[in-house]
Amino acid sequence: MAHLPTLPEKATLLDVFRMFPETNRPLLEFHEVLLRGASPFTEAERELIAAYVSGLNGCRYCHGVHTATAERLGIPQGAIAALLAGDPRADIPAKMRPVLELAAKLTERADGLTRSDVDAVFAAGWDGQAYYHLVATVALFNYMNRLVEGLGIELDQAYVGVAAQRLADRGYLPLIEMLGEVQAGPPQRKST
Repeated sequence: MAHLPTLPEKATLLDVFRMFPETNRPLLEFHEVLLRGASPFTEAERELIAAYVSGLNGCRYCHGVHTATAERLGIPQGAIAALLAGDPRADIPAKMRPVLELAAKLTERADGLTRSDVDAVFAAGWDGQAYYHLVATVALFNYMNRLVEGLGIELDQAYVGVAAQRLADRGYLPLIEMLGEVQAGPPQRKST
């Protein structure tokens, strides 16, 4: 049950976005640019990172939606679950393994990275832009997982397929359209 009394009983993240459009419109724009814009990582790889981080954090809502989205975009079904279970045979490309290892360390502890963790990402063939996109995606989903869990948003299995199809097929911009009437520009400060 949602912790915010003004949210509906079976609130989705879209309900939160609609309730607070002034902060969530820029957040969704950031999602679109980071997860669907130009990047050394494919859309599927970025969704894989999002699903993996969310699984590590125990955020059932984000893990469910982003796992289904990653699989719809081409990540083999069950690969993320196998990865989270520590199965060394998880169907994950070798080039993504150091990326996901760094994502896990950064998720578990913000100051937990070592130079060898960073070097392993570059040694796998990723460049500086990829490294930034990796760190930004990990940071974004650590934020999103805490937002979802802090507000008590629960996973509705019936919503997963709908959300995954929308994200895989159309990205994050349709969510902005779903906010409804949103004021132009930042909110005006009230003088005291």
